[in-house]
Amino acid sequence: MAVIKHPAQRVGVFIDTQNLYHSAKNLYKARVNFANILEEAVGGRTLVRAIAYVISTEGGEEQNFFDALTKIGIETKVKDLQIFAGGAKKADWDVGLAIDAVKLAPKLDTIVLATGDGDFVPLIQYLDMHEGCQVEVISFGKSSSGKLKEAAHAFTDMSDNPKKFTISSRG
Repeated sequence: MAVIKHPAQRVGVFIDTQNLYHSAKNLYKARVNFANILEEAVGGRTLVRAIAYVISTEGGEEQNFFDALTKIGIETKVKDLQIFAGGAKKADWDVGLAIDAVKLAPKLDTIVLATGDGDFVPLIQYLDMHEGCQVEVISFGKSSSGKLKEAAHAFTDMSDNPKKFTISSRG
């Protein structure tokens, strides 16, 4: 499907931070360049909101990262890491991201999901059919769901240019 992008389109960017973090770490042993992801996702259009869904640990060492996101124009929504009896850990923002996308959809022409998680396919279908939004996905294709790529109106594969979308962990 041909995707039309023009400067007046109102864009919302929803970033599944954990998904991108683990993909970059596992695929490239690198960190994510969120500034470049935001720039690519917006694509010269009108940014209405950019939200990163992040996890806070007990130590709070990620505060500098949260501040860096805010500095480049990305809001952060923070959830505490849940640790269960037995040591199991859970940190999942999927429902929160989906609810925000649905709530903001009436104010947006295009929604960009920065994730490779196939769990978001029903969200894409809903936003397309019921809200009339163009839904784009940007993620590392090598670790992205095939169904997610198919469901999106457009897919930007960050694996095509990993140097642009990652920051080397070495030096």
